Amino acid sequence: MIFTIWVAVLGAVLLTLALTSSYLRWMPVTTSAMCLVLGVAIGPAGLGLLKLDITESSVWMEHLTEIAVVFSLFVSGLKLRLRFKNRAWRVAYGLAGPVMMLSIAGLCLALHYLFGLGWGVSMLIAAILAPTDPVLAALVQVNDARDDDRVRFGLSGEAGLNDGSAFPFVILGLLMLREDGIGFLGEWTLRHVLWAVPAGLLIGYWMGRGIGKLTLSMRIRNADSTLSPNDYLALALIALAYAAAVSVQAYGFLSVFAAGLGLRQAEVQSTDEDALPAEHLVQPVVGHEAVDPRDAVLGDTQSLDDGQVAAGVMMSDMLAFGGLVERAMEVFLVTLLGVVLATHWDWRALAIGALLFAVIRPLSVLAMPWGRLLDRPQRLIIGWFGIRGIGSLFYLFFTLNQDLQPEVAQLCINLTLSVVALSILVHGVSTQPILSWYERQKKAD
Repeated sequence: MIFTIWVAVLGAVLLTLALTSSYLRWMPVTTSAMCLVLGVAIGPAGLGLLKLDITESSVWMEHLTEIAVVFSLFVSGLKLRLRFKNRAWRVAYGLAGPVMMLSIAGLCLALHYLFGLGWGVSMLIAAILAPTDPVLAALVQVNDARDDDRVRFGLSGEAGLNDGSAFPFVILGLLMLREDGIGFLGEWTLRHVLWAVPAGLLIGYWMGRGIGKLTLSMRIRNADSTLSPNDYLALALIALAYAAAVSVQAYGFLSVFAAGLGLRQAEVQSTDEDALPAEHLVQPVVGHEAVDPRDAVLGDTQSLDDGQVAAGVMMSDMLAFGGLVERAMEVFLVTLLGVVLATHWDWRALAIGALLFAVIRPLSVLAMPWGRLLDRPQRLIIGWFGIRGIGSLFYLFFTLNQDLQPEVAQLCINLTLSVVALSILVHGVSTQPILSWYERQKKAD
């Protein structure tokens, strides 16, 4: 009966979003904000249709949020088509590295000195809230591989990179809670920073690029550019990149994101960096794997070679499949967040969220020596759009499964869920007005 209720509620939420999407498009509200409100309405604070015990469900919730993040990271990697020598990548590196570390340090200090929390739990909560979200920030990120705007590209690259690069600091927070002194810092630096981060990136990138090149060459050689199931290929690459990284104690999130990047670079090599992305050259029809190859794609295939057709079909299918899974997981998880929010709401999150969103993140961005990479309006926009979401939920459930003391676990649950919910609402309401202002500024320049 409980499973039936869950299925019915999910169907009702999806139906509501489908019927209201044309209205939401013109309103200053995001799909995530709507799901959060619907979750509150059907949870214990509203109709009482659903309830969820966070502690008891932490194991399967960790895996569920993990799946959501890896799909989103893979799709994020596929969308970033610029060569690594392009200056827009410097924005992503700066946000995912120095800005994230400054944000962690700033929030850790605030939690310790302003809210009286211990150093270990302060570091842990700061690290959990560190990653910006590739799932919930779709409106402010790259949605087209042709997009080279430095604000959107930088935020997209940041969300892809820092979902994995925040992991060492989560581990650091756990070690600070368990260990006395600082004797663990040497091993932590060597194992979790100097090895796990670059190893994850390199494994995923070369696996994605190698499998991409092999797949395209085989399809061209066997004349099956439109007949192969690309959703299988996406699932295989995600699974293999993640498993390969974890097996050598590297970070799977970074590996999956880099696999998407590597696969995109294989597409660039098969076409042309200056040409349209392959998915814009041809579009596969529904069920293209089972129809005559001459009727399987839409577009001017006469002027394209087999490599461009194969790459276009592959990228279109993967982006569509990954995007579908990403959106479905977003709806489900944010609705769950709404269901449990009233039970775990902590009023301190208002002050913590205000500090993180309006002080720590913006100052961390402004402190960076961007030079001519970003003008002042771009820095202000990037400083504001540090959206927290599914990545933070994964780190929360990961830490809950590490045998935390009950009072520490409860504090992490309450503050994380409350701050993420605030981010969904505050950033969601402000997204469209700020982006409209930004587009007007660009046109005026």
